[in-house]
Amino acid sequence: MSGSNPLLEEWDEAPDRWHCVVDKGQTSLRVDKYIADHMSDTSRSRVQHAADAGYVHVNGKSVSSNYKVKPGDVVQVLLDHEPHDTTIQPENIPLDIVYEDEDVLVVNKPAGMVVHPGHGNFEHTLLNALAYYFGDRLDMNNPDIGLVHRIDKDTSGLLLIAKTPQAKTNLGWQFFEHSTERTYNALVWGTFDEDCGTIFGALGRDNRDRTIYRVWDVEENPSAKEAITHWRVLERYPYVTLVECKLETGRTHQIRVHMRHIGHPLFGDEKYGGCEILKGLRTQKYKQYIQNCFALCPRQALHARTLGFTHPRTGERIQLDSEWPEDMSNLINKWRNYEPNHVV
Repeated sequence: MSGSNPLLEEWDEAPDRWHCVVDKGQTSLRVDKYIADHMSDTSRSRVQHAADAGYVHVNGKSVSSNYKVKPGDVVQVLLDHEPHDTTIQPENIPLDIVYEDEDVLVVNKPAGMVVHPGHGNFEHTLLNALAYYFGDRLDMNNPDIGLVHRIDKDTSGLLLIAKTPQAKTNLGWQFFEHSTERTYNALVWGTFDEDCGTIFGALGRDNRDRTIYRVWDVEENPSAKEAITHWRVLERYPYVTLVECKLETGRTHQIRVHMRHIGHPLFGDEKYGGCEILKGLRTQKYKQYIQNCFALCPRQALHARTLGFTHPRTGERIQLDSEWPEDMSNLINKWRNYEPNHVV
């Protein structure tokens, strides 16, 4: 990457494990001091630890902590998060296990389950369930193991958990390098003239409502993070469409924000306008039909359908698939049987 300023790249592909911030200033400093000075949530010792482990890169190569940052350098860092303030307590919550071996575990998370304790959700989370499942075998309070990535509370589907520090580091790099494969199925408002497409749009928090995200012009908001979503039509119905979305990046609310940005909010997505009747008829029967659909699937119609990754120990390519949960399956079947002249 050319330019006159050093750039500390931003990344939140696996936000429970690594994070970075954007900085476009120019100074001549040791790389450990440079990163620590420009990241308010970290310390120099943490950066030095990352450098010792080979996780501070400049221009694509690992460097030691005493490397001097130069104009035009591209600096990348992967940092362990600090230990969590809240101890994760075991809870006997059933898990839908799709794959497990001595290194990794993949679960099919139900809609409505929070992934990680915090922000008022300190119980009944996926990590509470994992703590019970593993018992004395693994400590879910250990930041060196556990979740490699996340999905929203009201999104269902596949999640990857590392059972060893080596697996977590390896899988984290795969997310960082975009070598994992993740596809989602979503029911969205509106119809498409094209069969497929790609959405490019940097994402950042909305200034008026900090709980949601929006697409930004990077000149207007330099801290907005690059996000790329590939989509293709799976099935067309009157007024709504079933699509497959493949993530090239993994930003918070990425699919929900990107689909809204191109005029196709996810069906039932309260945060991003999908809980209103956006397409269709004005009849009372149609309004009742949509309300019945909302009742069948009272959340955004989004499911993390497939997950592909390279096994961190064997090098084998693992490709996993999950079926739609009952609420989303019922919703899609209802639209498959929809007849505009006989709304039920």
